[in-house]
Amino acid sequence: MNHISFSPLGDSAIVIEFGENINLETNNRILEMNQAITNQPFLGFIEAVPAYTTLTCFYDPVCVGTGFPYETVKKELEQRVYSLSTFNKRNEKIIDIPVCYENDYSMDIEYVASYNGLTKKEVIHFHSETLYHVYFLGFAPGFPFLGGMNEKIATPRRPAPRLKVPKGAVGIAGKQTGVYPFESPGGWQIIGRTPLELFNPDRTPPSLLLPGDKVRFTPISKQEFDLLEGKQ
Repeated sequence: MNHISFSPLGDSAIVIEFGENINLETNNRILEMNQAITNQPFLGFIEAVPAYTTLTCFYDPVCVGTGFPYETVKKELEQRVYSLSTFNKRNEKIIDIPVCYENDYSMDIEYVASYNGLTKKEVIHFHSETLYHVYFLGFAPGFPFLGGMNEKIATPRRPAPRLKVPKGAVGIAGKQTGVYPFESPGGWQIIGRTPLELFNPDRTPPSLLLPGDKVRFTPISKQEFDLLEGKQ
């Protein structure tokens, strides 16, 4: 808590930085602060967006009240963040995500294996043995940035991104893994694909995964993939 800083982001947002280290303790503090503000919003509050080491709070400067909006909101946030003397551990929600790692769905798994001196089977084992933490959602609606991946399969992004990455593609970028909720451009190394729908605007909440959730990948066959995809 000694390294918290506040800085403006334009004229209608404040970035609260909880240090520079990416870890579960820091992220849990960010999620606790996010929950506290959302449960009891200050005047003019719009939304808060958590990330690895920051929480960005958006507000309507017209609705904040008297004085300078930034200073008013900053003072409010300082009181909130420093009053959180203890951080309650939220109930962990574990989501199992089936993944087909077979060749039709794993465009880069051979490269990931070769880069790390592993077999394809070992890549699948290391990727699916971990219980991941959802640090935040970004890049696209519902795209989870997952932490905790085994560094034995860490692989740099592709030198040139693909123009089209399939919906449900599971990828690796450096020491992190994630899932593409839509077909979109992307430069992550694709090692599998899930038939689950990660984002649906007609669902409440629209995102299958939320910051703070836990994710477990379960290997499935192509036949199981087709069956599950037909049920979506």
